[in-house]
Amino acid sequence: MSAVLKTDALKAPPLKAETKGLSFYYGGFNALKNINLPVYERKVTSLIGPSGCGKSTLLRSFNRMHDLYPGNRYEGEILMYPDNVNILAARIDPIEVRMRISMVFQKPNPFPKSIYENVAYGLRVRGENNRSRLDERVEEALKGAALWDEVKDRLHELAFNLSGGQQQRMCIARALATDPEILLFDEPTSALDPIATASIEELIHKLKDKVTILIVTHNMQQAARVSEYTAYMYIGELIEFGETDEIFIKPKTKATEDYITGRFG
Repeated sequence: MSAVLKTDALKAPPLKAETKGLSFYYGGFNALKNINLPVYERKVTSLIGPSGCGKSTLLRSFNRMHDLYPGNRYEGEILMYPDNVNILAARIDPIEVRMRISMVFQKPNPFPKSIYENVAYGLRVRGENNRSRLDERVEEALKGAALWDEVKDRLHELAFNLSGGQQQRMCIARALATDPEILLFDEPTSALDPIATASIEELIHKLKDKVTILIVTHNMQQAARVSEYTAYMYIGELIEFGETDEIFIKPKTKATEDYITGRFG
């Protein structure tokens, strides 16, 4: 099935990345099938669809998470702009890809370290050991994640002492610390209460002024609230992509309409 793409090329913002003919295999299982998806700069793009449709598989392809497991393989390209680099190319170091494209997972995953060392972790991996520079970047990242005022006097406490919502914002700060170009969210609020969820959604709204965002969500109301663009996926295929308002109000395919209206999935 070919995806329906509904963006007006004359009005579309600049591309930050795009997949071209992207397929992915877990061993012999074809989990993604010829995905062609634009990712627009400093916009939020939501990936929606039923469980097992390939949303998280696609998201994790963007920072080469699948490289961590044997037997996985990619076909096609993920191009990053403006340098026009295929980040799936064998010569590209996955560690560098993960510095450019950070990820926040479904459940908060603080390291067994202090708040400060959690946020500084990626910078240390990069070889940054200058204390004043680390202090500056940690503060900037925590401010970017709307957490600084809550933890500035607790930086050397264990991150596990934070509430669930604070832990997730700290994980966002850790992702922001390396100054990524794209931020990936894999159902970032599914383990949080409604108040913490609203806080994360508000944060996403603010972050898009600085960074391009891709978010996987099962919550269609959340997709409608936070994203400018939405992609609907089903069984490893991209069925429809377009502006979020149009996808939700006037989808082009019956499959998308059935999913959004609750008749399927």
